Amino acid sequence: MSRVETPTGAWAMDVEPRREGIVGRSLLAAFAAVIALWPYVPVVHAGQWSLVAGTLIVVLCLIGAIIRVFLAERSAVARTLTTVAVQVAASVFLLTAMLLPQTALLGILPTASTATAFAELAAQAGAEVYNGSAPLEDTLALRTVIGAAFAVVVIAIDQLVAHRRALPAAVLVTVVGALPMIITLGDANVIWFVALAALILMLLRSSAGGDRRSAQRTSVAVMAGVGVTAIALTVIVAPTLPVSASWVGAGSGVTIDASLRLGDDLRRPNPTQVMSLATSAETAPYLRIATLSRFNGEVWRPDQEDTQPLAQGFGEPEWEDELTGDARQTSIRILGLSSSRLPVPYPAERLVGVSTGWDVMRSNRTVVSDVADASGRDYTVTSALVRPTFEQIAASRAAGGDVILDDVSELPAIIAETASSVTAESASDYEKLIALQNWFRSEFEYSIDTPVEEDFDGTGADAVATFLDVRSGYCVHFAGAFALMAKTLGMPVRVVVGYLPGQLTDETRGDEKVYAVMSDQLHAWPEVHFEGIGWVPFEPTATLGTPTAFARGETTGGPGTGPGQTPTPTTAPSAAPSEVPTIAPENPDQALGGDVVRQRLDPTPVLLTVAAVFVLLLLPFLARSVRRAARTGRARTGDAASAWSELRDTMIDLGLNPSDAQSPRMRAAQLVSERGADADALSELVAAIERVSYARAGTDATGRSVRSQDAEDLAEPLHRVLGELRSSVDARSRFGAAFAPRSLFLQRPSTAQAGV
Repeated sequence: MSRVETPTGAWAMDVEPRREGIVGRSLLAAFAAVIALWPYVPVVHAGQWSLVAGTLIVVLCLIGAIIRVFLAERSAVARTLTTVAVQVAASVFLLTAMLLPQTALLGILPTASTATAFAELAAQAGAEVYNGSAPLEDTLALRTVIGAAFAVVVIAIDQLVAHRRALPAAVLVTVVGALPMIITLGDANVIWFVALAALILMLLRSSAGGDRRSAQRTSVAVMAGVGVTAIALTVIVAPTLPVSASWVGAGSGVTIDASLRLGDDLRRPNPTQVMSLATSAETAPYLRIATLSRFNGEVWRPDQEDTQPLAQGFGEPEWEDELTGDARQTSIRILGLSSSRLPVPYPAERLVGVSTGWDVMRSNRTVVSDVADASGRDYTVTSALVRPTFEQIAASRAAGGDVILDDVSELPAIIAETASSVTAESASDYEKLIALQNWFRSEFEYSIDTPVEEDFDGTGADAVATFLDVRSGYCVHFAGAFALMAKTLGMPVRVVVGYLPGQLTDETRGDEKVYAVMSDQLHAWPEVHFEGIGWVPFEPTATLGTPTAFARGETTGGPGTGPGQTPTPTTAPSAAPSEVPTIAPENPDQALGGDVVRQRLDPTPVLLTVAAVFVLLLLPFLARSVRRAARTGRARTGDAASAWSELRDTMIDLGLNPSDAQSPRMRAAQLVSERGADADALSELVAAIERVSYARAGTDATGRSVRSQDAEDLAEPLHRVLGELRSSVDARSRFGAAFAPRSLFLQRPSTAQAGV
């Protein structure tokens, strides 16, 4: 059979790359966009947002395919600019038609009103994300922002895949997809990571298929083996790594937001310390981060009032001066908590110890920030002690508070009927609320599991109705039910999210007692507004805390039980209310004493994770090293095929891909002329491979008889040639050849196919 002996140029240009179909790359881009979209499904309630995003993926990828087919003969720049322009225009028209048709001409052509509406919806969506909690409601605002964001993402992915830019496409998909898991601190979606790994392999294959320097035949078995091994290691090894709450150091162990979705936090198997507080008072106060007074039938919405800089104070008091006692100071140190809100006692009047960037929401005296985080903060809060007598609060009416009284006519009948029945014998508003509080604490039981088992783990009206029937739940159910029942009685009520005071430790700071607040002490409680007194907290949660009670005027209670004192909780649910503070475990990292030691980073899981990643990255290097050593060993015994295969694979790794049409002598000649390889060493290798390929068994290429023991050592000339080839390329190519060897993913042809 005749052989082609005329060189066609440098090996990078010898073989025209196999061109994947344009439609195939568009389908791959659509798949990549779906992978990026997938993790958002659990964090946004099912609704039209997914239809909007899905439509954008299909239409934009289809547009990309059509334009590239029609402009296949035009320059790459023209194709790219035209495709992007049409995709952007299509995105604008689609988003306008699906989301804001009432602002557009003919329902599709955007106008100035469309731009204004979009800006307002974007601001509204930002507030919903900031104040909400996963899963978020599928609102028009959120739908609009998700649609616009994914239009940009889909266009970027489509362009990257079309130009075979595997690495940036994989990074973009990974970042976009991982974002909701990072923000919500949700569990890792193993199935998504497996799908992502498969996508990355496909992207790399597509990228290699369009690289003129890459050999065009791939070993499916090798590629699949490496891919399956990497995925298996990720799935099997990652879950076995130990998890430490202090991985990221102090201040970022737990993330909280302004919502009533506390069940997952309360059910964490290993609670961690999130903060410490020190006070000279007999009891420590509750700490609040947010209030929720707007109820839409399904969820309580966080209050979003105007704020003012912390330096301007907390505003004027809403209680009468004669009701206040001595002010109380509470020092708070954040250890393992990340939040845009600072936990503070109520009613706060002054806060020192934090830098600028924090604002005060005057209506509920909470401290929030758009730019700062609570992590690592150490500050002191001065709060008032509002102490009305029983007679004073009983004479006051539950009203005011700038809370809109919602229409309660659509609530399940059991809520209003039960409220009326329980409070039937109570005279004043305060006595009605005390009756509700005592009823919950005596007739219900505390359980974090029953709501899950009975499928009512929420704060909606239907969940409250079920809770009143089952009579078992945890703080959010007690607070939510109390609040809705108070609403049916015509009282201004809101729900507070914050923390119980914590566990009393054996440490002191001067004359102050120190408390350790744990992650499972996240809590919710209701409070009702009384004219001339302000917001009064109640504690309906069974077996948790001390119920609110104000003493009559002729008696004087102590600081811990006196009138107006914030309810004093126990540290955890128990069979009966605790009578004394619980002592925390010995020496909780000395977190609260005079010589404070912050939580330390546990290096073990970090080191194990880094080691696992390092091993995964080294797998190609190790596999290639083993193959090279095996071939070199065989070459040392005179195995010419092994020596020639190693030469060919090294050229592929270095980006000097040989043409399968070349004979060994042609290849050797070009290596000498273009890469300065050792001519004598190459002659030995060529003679050996020709002898194996062309000579009869027992003879050399000239027909002379040879003995097997006369086989020459080919390892030494092979090493010389390989060393000279590596020296002929730049450092980047050498690094890629060592740690990302392309030859591992290439199908090795037979000797005849290799140009021999």
